[in-house]
Amino acid sequence: MLPQFGTAVRKKNLNGAATADIGGGAPDKASVDAAWLVLEAANDLGDHAAIEACRRVIDAELTGAVARSADVDLVMGYFR
Repeated sequence: MLPQFGTAVRKKNLNGAATADIGGGAPDKASVDAAWLVLEAANDLGDHAAIEACRRVIDAELTGAVARSADVDLVMGYFR
């Protein structure tokens, strides 16, 4: 089996043809790790919007839910 990159996963439909399933999973480990770092910085700076976004990304990882893309974008671009 080939390694999987990103969130696209090949699946076979009922007819045996391969299809792509894109997105829809829990947040990846990198975004959750970044959320913890950003949460610490945002707490120090008093950035309440970033604190809430980080909490939503972390909660999504803990519950297996899907984090909002806006929250993940904020977390991943916070230090840029």
